Amino acid sequence: MVQRIPQPGDLEPIERASRDELESLQLERLRWSLRHAYENVPHYRRAFDEKGVHPDDLRTLGDLAKFPFSDKKTLRDNYPFGLFAVPKEQVARVHASSGTTGKPTVVGYTQTDIDTWANCVARSIRAAGGRAGDMVHVSYGYGLFTGGLGAHYGAERLGCTVVPMSGGQTEKQVQLIQDFQPSIIMVTPSYMLNIIEEFQRIGVDPATSSLKVGIFGAEPWTDAMRAEIEQRADIDAVDIYGLSEVMGPGVASECIESKDGPVIWEDHFYPEIIDPETGEVLPDGEEGELVFTTLTKEALPVIRYRTRDLTRLLPPTSRAMRRMGKITGRSDDMLIIRGVNVFPSQIEELVLKMPRLAPHYQLVASRDGHLDTLAVRAEARPEVPAHEHDALARELEHHIKTFVGVSTRVTLGPIERTLTGKARRVIDNRKK
Repeated sequence: MVQRIPQPGDLEPIERASRDELESLQLERLRWSLRHAYENVPHYRRAFDEKGVHPDDLRTLGDLAKFPFSDKKTLRDNYPFGLFAVPKEQVARVHASSGTTGKPTVVGYTQTDIDTWANCVARSIRAAGGRAGDMVHVSYGYGLFTGGLGAHYGAERLGCTVVPMSGGQTEKQVQLIQDFQPSIIMVTPSYMLNIIEEFQRIGVDPATSSLKVGIFGAEPWTDAMRAEIEQRADIDAVDIYGLSEVMGPGVASECIESKDGPVIWEDHFYPEIIDPETGEVLPDGEEGELVFTTLTKEALPVIRYRTRDLTRLLPPTSRAMRRMGKITGRSDDMLIIRGVNVFPSQIEELVLKMPRLAPHYQLVASRDGHLDTLAVRAEARPEVPAHEHDALARELEHHIKTFVGVSTRVTLGPIERTLTGKARRVIDNRKK
């Protein structure tokens, strides 16, 4: 099944560097990034000053623990461009991910950032076995979401031919795969299963397709799902990790020869694992919350960004950089529905904006076949007649789709109260 395992000559020197060489580069770049953020972003200057630290205080990599964290709230509080470290006329592109109502988390890229991002994704595709001349079918969504364009530019940078299909239109996806004969597909793992089933629906064995490698990300997936995809489609399934606040896809990626967890491209992104309760840095191998500091980003440097993903750092194997283990959960209540980040607070804000709804709601995540679904339960106020409930539910569905970016099914009815008074906001049936 394995297509092309990279040889040492295929790799960049940094991918084969010693730990000392890598850490020397990290320290140099980390000093630059901290100073760049401090001198050009008012938020970071205030946060550093309040913490009593200065970029000059970083003498070793371990000194990074002295500096303050950032998170999604940091981006929202500085919406839209308050965290940019360069003038707006130097920003080549803006992306955004779903945030609180009407206010997504906004990220910017200089042309150098775009080039760095493309290089990281190209490195990731090469690690997955891709080579110049391969055709890559991109089924990640294009637009403000970083998935589609991130994969696109990386594949082009590697010298591949790109089919910019984007998401949806499953029948057409399969038709183009049959007609164009791509060897690589980049898509969410759950949607890949839909593509496999469409092949079977039209009477074609998916294992006979031209696809050799699937590069899957944008949502958590298990080794059991990997095994199912590989067996049914006869491809190598590798994991790619990223988040828009740090860069986009390509922050870390698995190597086809080992498939033992995404390698973090540590020459651009410095990882830490912290105790989510205390913020204490944990040693490699212990599970905690993943934190990233960017080392080379110009437009939007992020310092100690709390991803809320729970995982652990693992020693290097196929590359000189450390790996990250499977994400086992979240340190917050965020749901990931078909690649879209959904927070209960987002739904709450929308509910509270509708005066005929009571301030009670519940999110129910389920799995329909291989795709995640989200249902929302809400309550109408007592004075609202029953015949108006359906119109209210459709209105809330529209607002959620518009502002959060995910399709839902809203039903109105009584929301169960607990004896303790604590609302049970999230029911995730996918874990059962």
